[in-house]
Amino acid sequence: MSPPNLPSEIENRKSEHLRVCIEEDVEFQQLTSGLEKYRFTHCCLPELDRSDIELGTTFLGKSLKAPILISSMTGGTELAHLVNTRLATVAQRYGLAMGVGSQRIALEQPELAPTFAVRSLAPDILLLANLGAVQLNYGCGLEDCLKLVELLEADALILHLNPLQEWVQSGGDSNFKGLLAKIQQICAQLPVPVIAKEVGNGISAVMAKQLIEAGVAAIDVAGAGGTSWAKVESQRAKDNRQRHLGQVFADWGLPTAECITAIRSMNSTIPLIASGGLKNGLDLAKSIALGADLGGLARPFLVAAIESEAAVDELVKFLIAELEIVLFCTGNPNLSALKNSGALKPC
Repeated sequence: MSPPNLPSEIENRKSEHLRVCIEEDVEFQQLTSGLEKYRFTHCCLPELDRSDIELGTTFLGKSLKAPILISSMTGGTELAHLVNTRLATVAQRYGLAMGVGSQRIALEQPELAPTFAVRSLAPDILLLANLGAVQLNYGCGLEDCLKLVELLEADALILHLNPLQEWVQSGGDSNFKGLLAKIQQICAQLPVPVIAKEVGNGISAVMAKQLIEAGVAAIDVAGAGGTSWAKVESQRAKDNRQRHLGQVFADWGLPTAECITAIRSMNSTIPLIASGGLKNGLDLAKSIALGADLGGLARPFLVAAIESEAAVDELVKFLIAELEIVLFCTGNPNLSALKNSGALKPC
């Protein structure tokens, strides 16, 4: 146990993750999201007024004013609490979805649980709790999952899958054996939906099929092209071995666009979140046209939230405007029309 008033190992790791993500180059080096390989067919006569454009949608039974997810990134420190507070406030203002970072620290150090508690600031949003799936092999069970959901008053639980990060992380938890059966048990017994999510290396159609059969209610592909957590772990590594491994695998993963198209071809109905390398509303619109239901951004929101609530607000305004422009300039009044329009073509 840490001496009084000294941060624990997991607190230090959370703080280091935040620092590295903000200050260092943690993007994939060459591998991209793949979204740049597509472009929309421009419609010069949309037969729409801009007031006709509607971005509203539903996800897991919850109404959203725009198909934007503020993706999981942080929690467990004072700075993380400030970040989550700003993000939740803006999410409520614009009717967006939000996921918090891994809540494992809230189980191990209950005094840090309030750094995640944002429901009072965002009573109406789709709010997602979060736990590393591998923790089901390290003592976490149904009661812990319930506790995290109740702590956040969450609408669903993300179980994130991060084998590469755990391997290259100093002291990472890398026993993924028998995990699918445990995920299935949680899906069957938890009273809220479970979302399976990667952390930037992507989910293939084969893996998605297994997860869907295990009972997950939605998939967040979290593909390659954005933040490389192997690179993050390399940046914070204290020993040369871990630093080397993180660098070698900095570009490992499946591009986001490939994950979306492969999973949607395999299953036409599973609720699907596109994240991993989305930079703007144009990328988000491409993801939706490829078959996703929501688009998630993590680091862009983190950087904005570190700056100010106003910066988060400005980012959301840009995302919404960019989405609206895509709909308008493809002649589609809403997201459903965009999905069915065939307006997105390979370059």
